[in-house]
Amino acid sequence: MEITFIQAVLIGLWTAACYAGMLWGVYTNRAIFLAFGVGVILGDIQTALQVGAIAELAFMGFGVGAGGTVPPNPIGPGIIGTLMAITNPAVTPESALALSMPFAVAIQFLQTAIYTVRAGAPESATRALEKQDFRGFKLHSNMTIWLFALVGFLLGFLGAYSMELLTTLVGYIPAWLLTGLNVAGGMLPAIGFAMILSVMVKKELVPFVLMGYVLAAYFKLPVIGIALFATIFALQQYNQASNKSVAAANTEVGNDDWI
Repeated sequence: MEITFIQAVLIGLWTAACYAGMLWGVYTNRAIFLAFGVGVILGDIQTALQVGAIAELAFMGFGVGAGGTVPPNPIGPGIIGTLMAITNPAVTPESALALSMPFAVAIQFLQTAIYTVRAGAPESATRALEKQDFRGFKLHSNMTIWLFALVGFLLGFLGAYSMELLTTLVGYIPAWLLTGLNVAGGMLPAIGFAMILSVMVKKELVPFVLMGYVLAAYFKLPVIGIALFATIFALQQYNQASNKSVAAANTEVGNDDWI
């Protein structure tokens, strides 16, 4: 599949809006959201959502930095990975995730560079405001957003416009290596879940984790079915906690009356 110049421009604009939206406090810089826009522009929403969903499973864990670490950027799988999967039939959604991870890491370094360049923005905006230079204040306040939009456009446009070159380079990858990348891409969501569990799981919740694994691995239950099971147990736990709170409150009231 060949990407036209107009499609490349649209993908660049979509990437710019989603990337800048991260500073507006909205969740547009997410892999599945980025991938959906690419799928709409290129006319293959199904493949795009497959790549986005697999990337989201992985980014649930390592998409959030732990401590001082810097996580990869979702533009990697959301834009580059989706473009690879749509334009190259040999690239599966799993292998697209693995192939796009170097781009995700490189884009995150680029984002860190933007933050470094704009580190003095608050002071510059404050000085402009003290001088009643409102134009300068708006410039310093919004320059980071404009830089994100510019970088996002360049990433989306260049990624789409040079996809023919990337497809040629992927064609040089041996079949055995593509198979390995496919397996590695399938393992990344599991690593993401493992990172979440290492932080959030408690010993009281281990039976539910094991139950989810059994339902998926042995009973072949789809994700929606597992989510419904989880909802049932969550409601039961909530009702039990509410009943305990009411009982504790009644006990305290009874003790007060006795006093």
